[in-house]
Amino acid sequence: MSSSKEIIIREAVDSDREAIAGVLLEAYGQYSSVLPEPYWIEYRDSILLSVHGTAPAARIIAEIDQQIVGSVLLFLSSEEAYGRPELGIHSPIIRLLAVSPDARGRGIAALLIHEAVRRSLALGAATLNLHTSDMMASAIKLYERLGFERAFETDIMNGTTLVKGYRLDLERYAGQHAEQTSTV
Repeated sequence: MSSSKEIIIREAVDSDREAIAGVLLEAYGQYSSVLPEPYWIEYRDSILLSVHGTAPAARIIAEIDQQIVGSVLLFLSSEEAYGRPELGIHSPIIRLLAVSPDARGRGIAALLIHEAVRRSLALGAATLNLHTSDMMASAIKLYERLGFERAFETDIMNGTTLVKGYRLDLERYAGQHAEQTSTV
C-alpha cells in the first residue's frame, strides 16, 4: 500500500460493518495461534458481537482509497463496553482498536485514538479508558507513548489472563497536543 495516500478518519455507517469485522479479524487473527482454540473462538465471537451490536456510541474508521484499513469502537461505560457495571467506569472506553497488517506503521492507530479523544472531550469526559493484555505488547507501547497510565483498579481476570486497565487524562493529553501543534 502506497504511503502517500491520504488517511481519512470518519464515523462508520451501517454498511461498513462487514468491512470493519474483516479488518478486526485480520488484525486480531494473529492471536489465534497464541490463545487456546476455545478462548480464540470466544474472543472472535465477542469481536463480531461488538461490531454488529448496538452498544458502541461510535464506530470510528480509517480509510485509504475508500478501503477501511482501521477501526476503533467507543463505548460510554464499562457496562456498555463489557457488560461489567461493577468496574465502575462511567467515562468513554475504547475497544477493539485494529489496523490492517498491510497498513501498519503509518500512524493510523494513533489517529484513531486521537479521534476517540476528541469525541470524548466533546462529551465532557475527563478520562478515556481501555483494557489490554500482555500479548498485545506493541499496542501497550503505543498506549503508554500516547500518555495512557495503568488503572489497576479496573483490571479484569479473563480466565487465567490478566486484562489490564489503562486510563488517559484527557485534559493533560489535550494540553500536550495543543502545545505540540502550536510549536510546529
